Amino acid sequence: MAKFVLAGKADCPHYAKAELLADALQGCLPNFRVQKISILPDEWNLLLPDLYWVCDRNGWKHSPLVWRELVYQGGKGMLLGGFSDFLEHCQDYYGITSDMPTDMMLSIAAENLKAKMDLIMEEECHASLVQPLHIWITGALSPTCHILIPNLLSAEVFPQVSAISLHLLELQGNKEELQGLRMEVEDLALSMLHENGSDEEKKKTVKERYRKYGQLIDTRANKEVKVIVSGDSFVNLRCSLLVDSAHSVESQQFVATATQLENEARAIIAKKMKVRTSDITDVIVWGNISGVFYVDLQRAKVCNYNGAIKGPAFVPQPVLKIFHDRKWLETDFQRLVQCQRGAVASKTGRAADTSAANGILTVLRAWNGICDPDEVLSVGVLCPGHNNLPDDIVQSVPVKFTDGKWSVVSDVTVGDELKERLQLSASELRQVCEKTKTIKMNN
Repeated sequence: MAKFVLAGKADCPHYAKAELLADALQGCLPNFRVQKISILPDEWNLLLPDLYWVCDRNGWKHSPLVWRELVYQGGKGMLLGGFSDFLEHCQDYYGITSDMPTDMMLSIAAENLKAKMDLIMEEECHASLVQPLHIWITGALSPTCHILIPNLLSAEVFPQVSAISLHLLELQGNKEELQGLRMEVEDLALSMLHENGSDEEKKKTVKERYRKYGQLIDTRANKEVKVIVSGDSFVNLRCSLLVDSAHSVESQQFVATATQLENEARAIIAKKMKVRTSDITDVIVWGNISGVFYVDLQRAKVCNYNGAIKGPAFVPQPVLKIFHDRKWLETDFQRLVQCQRGAVASKTGRAADTSAANGILTVLRAWNGICDPDEVLSVGVLCPGHNNLPDDIVQSVPVKFTDGKWSVVSDVTVGDELKERLQLSASELRQVCEKTKTIKMNN
């Protein structure tokens, strides 16, 4: 089989003449195949700059270019040359030539250009019908992101979404690493991935501080954007900076994840009670997620506990009614939760990336309605008017997600001791904010 590839500018008369000659050959020769690649004039100059010297050296016209693919020989192809070379090849091998007059060549070239433009407009119209969900990830080269991406591009997390545009940002990496990650994402071959890339101009605008991220969200993002902040340091502060800078977006669209802390606390109490981690539910984390926080078990429940008080395995029982070692809960338990992540890192030699990704996905599922509406999660939010908390500081509180909105759980007891802990957490956060402002002014 003879397979030829004919590439040229859409408005090129010689390309028009060559494609009609190729059509004639394909019509009368059973084993002749041709692939035609019509390219806009401006794009042609950008796509083939490296071939120009070959054209100039051989005296070929820059358009069209013709090569033959060696279908049965395992080769990439054999370059024939320009229009004259293709015409000579057809005369020598097939005894067919073309005597198309110049005016017809120009007319067909004009038709080709119009057809190409119509095709582009049709493709753009079709693309405009797709309304992908845009997901931006900062710190894209972190191991947590590698675990997170395949889950984000699944119907399990976004059941109502058919296409996702993924935007990756990494301020401390390099272009090659980021390009490698984009290639790896494409290799996943996930049907929901509509677009995958990053914008260098956007990357420069957000390079300095989280305030720049907030400004970008303020000016570029949909007002219904959902922003989740996660990490090991300054989680509440970073969420506050985003809220302060994105003036046109409601503060309810920003949350900081404390679910990783929740799950770590669940694992510790489960080990103590000799049940599975999943048997512990409704643990609350109050305060500064990456600083002074308090793990509250007033609503916590346990299933499958083998104790003096028993019931059906599927019926949850209040943890505080079963577990009576209050001293351990107020001392060792709180300390173990604070040290759990470091203990994992010391044994594995890396950060607790899997549990971090799981914490983010837990919040996403709840926000998208993929969870029990009665499930209580802890997230860092601005919650003015609740439990005498400061109006301008992001603190972790218990919430429920319903219909894509979160609301602070009201039926919790905030006693004097807990209020003191929250005030201590707020004081710590205020100090961090003041230091940030001072550094900004000095810079």
